[in-house]
Amino acid sequence: MPVPRRFDRQPPERDPTRINERIRVAEVRLIDEDGSQIGVTKTDDALRMASERDLDLVEVAPDSRPPVARLLDYSKYKYEQEQKAKAARKHQQQVNVREIKLRPKIADHDYGTKRGHVERFLKQQDKVKVTIMFRGREQAHPERGRALLERLYEDVAEMATIEQHPQQEGRNMHMMLAPSRQSVAGAEERAAAAES
Repeated sequence: MPVPRRFDRQPPERDPTRINERIRVAEVRLIDEDGSQIGVTKTDDALRMASERDLDLVEVAPDSRPPVARLLDYSKYKYEQEQKAKAARKHQQQVNVREIKLRPKIADHDYGTKRGHVERFLKQQDKVKVTIMFRGREQAHPERGRALLERLYEDVAEMATIEQHPQQEGRNMHMMLAPSRQSVAGAEERAAAAES
């Protein structure tokens, strides 16, 4: 039986950006706080300039020769980078695939309930995988399952497009539905109206 480790021996993750005294090269290509180039200067002179202006010397391009360093307020720079990353994550759209399972001999009320679930998923901009499960003698009539899938698509046609047509794999038949462009545009308009 392995002995549980009491302490994690991993050092804390440090910021790899070199600033101020952590820059160990002799010369750097210096950029002023307003973005104008000063030119190649000694690192000691650049550090002195940064301390006179109450700023940090930050290495922004360590791979170039000589490395490019910039005079700026590092904490403010780091905060702005975090805000940019947060905004990029906010505007990212994540696609979920939801699954609905049906049987070929489904009752009308049950079918209506399942259709309601499919409509709800499509309104939430999720893709829907519709699966029909065949058992026993039902496998001899795949046309019933195909007809049920086509009926479902016709009922939700105004808000969905077929991404993958019905195909049979063993005892199951699958069809993939994706939200249509009109419903996606409508959802984006509603979200923009809710924000403002």
